Amino acid sequence: MTKGKVPTGGGSSLSQNPFDKLVVPSTGTSPGSPISAKAPISPPPVPATDSRVESPKNRGRVDILRSTAGRGGKTVTVVQGFTGIGLAEKEDLARRMQKRCGTGGTVKEGRIEIQGDQREAVAEVLTAAGFRPVFAGG
Repeated sequence: MTKGKVPTGGGSSLSQNPFDKLVVPSTGTSPGSPISAKAPISPPPVPATDSRVESPKNRGRVDILRSTAGRGGKTVTVVQGFTGIGLAEKEDLARRMQKRCGTGGTVKEGRIEIQGDQREAVAEVLTAAGFRPVFAGG
């Protein structure tokens, strides 16, 4: 055998099976047999706290601005004026806006900033979340 080569002859067979001590949960079937039609399959539970399913109708007014100041001429859509929501919910809203617009964004100083002029798409996401978006500024 030459230096650097790995033998591929197969060698000896395994002396023990690593799956021997594996415990399979009881489903009413014997191990190794296919799942019978009698075994009930339940769908996964739906979380009750999904904010997209049940959102309050009026969560307040938020302002949507288009800004280029201090950004080297690049346009950014800014959403501000949130009352009564925390940072985690703002980050969740920002993620949904980014996904809807196909752009990047961030949460800074209590405002959500989305890259580009995306005011209409941002307004749709906010309306679906129960906010009342208002276009402010130019």
